[in-house]
Amino acid sequence: MNRFMSSLITSVLLIFTASISHAEETSAGAAEELSSILSSYETYQADFIQIVVGENGGRVQETRGSLKAKRPGLFYWETAAPLSQFIVSDGDTVEVYDPDLEQVTIHNLDDRVQSTPALLLSGEVDNLDETYEVSQRRIGELTQEFTLVPKGADSLFVSLRLSFFDGELQEMRMEDSLAQISILSFDSIELNKEVDQNAFTLEYPEEVDVIRDGA
Repeated sequence: MNRFMSSLITSVLLIFTASISHAEETSAGAAEELSSILSSYETYQADFIQIVVGENGGRVQETRGSLKAKRPGLFYWETAAPLSQFIVSDGDTVEVYDPDLEQVTIHNLDDRVQSTPALLLSGEVDNLDETYEVSQRRIGELTQEFTLVPKGADSLFVSLRLSFFDGELQEMRMEDSLAQISILSFDSIELNKEVDQNAFTLEYPEEVDVIRDGA
């Protein structure tokens, strides 16, 4: 479960020069605008680079991969070797396949897992202000940055920043309770292009171990 969460909950921060002007908005208005942007994403496809930075600022891990998301509830995540992993959600469960471990783990999509940052691309986003304190920063005319701070004590992260350029999600940055920062930078982005349902199925050898929640 730890590897699943550390891979799935990732994020990034745009680096801005001091000369760029910005305005900031907080609370319900920012949550409503973020919800409007994300809910306009019927599908989202991208390649990514994920970097995990430790408390001392040193790089702990770097992985590359791709993801696909389709509303409502469909999600596919793949990271390349040497940390190969496949994650698929159908809106009710999440299947995680680790080829190196020859293991598939199936999790129920309870409220805690549904709040996973990456699932903001495929899950429910209408009531973000019920779960997060949301603030917004505008940088120039086309760049927006939203920061989400969970209201609940049992959240998977301490803060999450989403960076958009011209309405397109470019980066995420997530900090956990151990001061570890996960950075996810997107490339080759395809927004609202048709994605076949078969893209959200997980195939693995019959001999792998399958572990379910509660088993």
